[in-house]
Parts: sequence; structure tokens; C-alpha cells
Amino acid sequence: MRDHDFAARERRNRGKGRFDDDEPHFLKRGRATAPAPPESALELDTGDAEPHPDDGDPWSSWDAAEHGPEPYPDWLVTDLAARDTELGVLKTGKEADVHLVRRAVPDTDRSCLLAVKRYRDPQHRLFHRDAGYLEGRRVRRSREMRAMAGRTAFGRQMIAGQWAAAEFAALARLWQIGAEHGSIAVPYPVQLLGTELMLEFVGDADAGTAAPRLAQLRPAPEELRGLWRQLVDALVVLARAGFAHGDLSPYNLLVHDGRLVLIDLPQVVDVVANPQGPEFLARDVRVVAAWFAARGLPAERTDPVALTELLLREAGVR
Repeated sequence: MRDHDFAARERRNRGKGRFDDDEPHFLKRGRATAPAPPESALELDTGDAEPHPDDGDPWSSWDAAEHGPEPYPDWLVTDLAARDTELGVLKTGKEADVHLVRRAVPDTDRSCLLAVKRYRDPQHRLFHRDAGYLEGRRVRRSREMRAMAGRTAFGRQMIAGQWAAAEFAALARLWQIGAEHGSIAVPYPVQLLGTELMLEFVGDADAGTAAPRLAQLRPAPEELRGLWRQLVDALVVLARAGFAHGDLSPYNLLVHDGRLVLIDLPQVVDVVANPQGPEFLARDVRVVAAWFAARGLPAERTDPVALTELLLREAGVR
């Protein structure tokens, strides 16, 4: 049975802090220069130990960034004296690359792995088909709207900032819903700085191995049914929050310890405010339903038309 209080609260919250990127503060580049070391890290030990060299790994950018929802997870390192060490590239894409970073406090056992998504600079960024996704996301300054429409260098930077900010906001909201209701799983959004988004690393932290994508798996029948149930529950949560993923596929779903985890939400669509929202939602459903049907799930369980209608009703569009 539907949780009426939850659904009502989600509808009341629609449009509040969603895609209103009025201030262009997010255009400041996140890592043009390494942040200055925090005061606590500048205090010299009176013993024989030497201070960390200035040309080492950059200091944590936590104090300069917008943070994820509180309470912060126990595993997250928020110490200003931590350093961020680049460990390699997890994924490359047209719009952004995802890097693996270890944030650790020197000379302690406090550390965590982060997936760091960095959108490409304006000269190389390829935001394909972005016009449809950006409907419903508005800025109030006419100069910025003109720059975005004209795809000037500044306009492309504005668009990149909107994509990063939209993904961060959607992940924060969905993570809080998941923490309350357990019906959806997304990576915890650690911080947003410029067009750099730091996320929880989903996978084996000890080995540094990312969780597999759904597309890589060949689930047994019972596991396949369980994953489908998880997916439908997650899509219902998205719809109640007024969202469509916008680019959902088996490549944007991870499976970690039997749990389905949604990733890659920069193109998240407001189903209500975006005139193309229902179309994006229907396409998301068709793509994932086709994958499950091709793996042997009965067609009556994966009927994309019926599921789309359900989700549109949950979103309040029908």
C-alpha cells in the first residue's frame, strides 16, 4: 500500500531547490589549484618528524565544497587535514570522466575511497541532446540564458554546472529517501565543488574494485526477479519525487551485494516541469524492460506500457 504521508511530502517538496541554479557559484573550477593546507595541518611538530611537502597530494577540498546530506556516513573522512590521492580512472565518457581517489588523514588509519566525477572543460565537452534534458531547469539572468542558448564557452560552462548541480541535488534527495524507506539505493553524494562531484565508491573498497554493472551480469531466474522488483520500487520512488532518470539502462545500474544501485543522474528530468518528461520516463522503462525480458523475465511482468502508466500516476501526471 502506498505511503500517503511520504507521497504527499514528496509532492509538497517539488520545485524546492531542485533545478534552480540562479547563482553561478558552481562555475568556479574545483581543482584549478590545490587548496591551501588547513591551519591544523600547518602546525609543526616539535619532534623529529618533518611536515608534509607542499608538492604532495592536494589537501582535502571538503571545507570549500557543498556537502551531502547530514548526518554524514561513518565511513566518510571530513578532516581538513586529509589528503586526496589519485588512484586512477574508473570510467571515461563524453561529458565526464570518473576517477578513483583515496581521501586519508596522514599518519592515521582514517581513509575512504571516493568516485570523483569531473566534467570536461568547455573546449572538449560534448553534451549531446542536452536541450531536451535542460527544459525545466532555468536561471533567472537573461545574459546567462542567452549564453546557454547560444552555446558560448560561458554558456557551455553554465550547462556543465547545471548538470553537476542537478545530479548532486537529485542524489542527495534520493539518498535521504533511501535512508528513510530503504526502497532506493544511490551512491552517497559527498560534495560538489565547481563541476567536480565526489561520490561514495560502490564496490570492494579493500580491492578498489567497482561493483559490476547490471549489463555485465547474467542473473539466475530468482535473482532476475528480485532485481526487477528492486528496479520497479526504485522507479516508483523516482516518480513520487517527480523524477525520471533520463538515460536509464543496464549500464547505469550497479549490483552490489545483491542490491541494485542507480548511478549517472546528470540528465535527471523533472517529469512535471519538463514538457518531455513523460517521454523520457517512458523511454527509461522501455530500455530496462527490454533487457529483463531478453534475460527471460515473463513479458506480462515487464509490460513497459503498464509500468509507464503506473509511474506517471505516481508522479501526478495522470
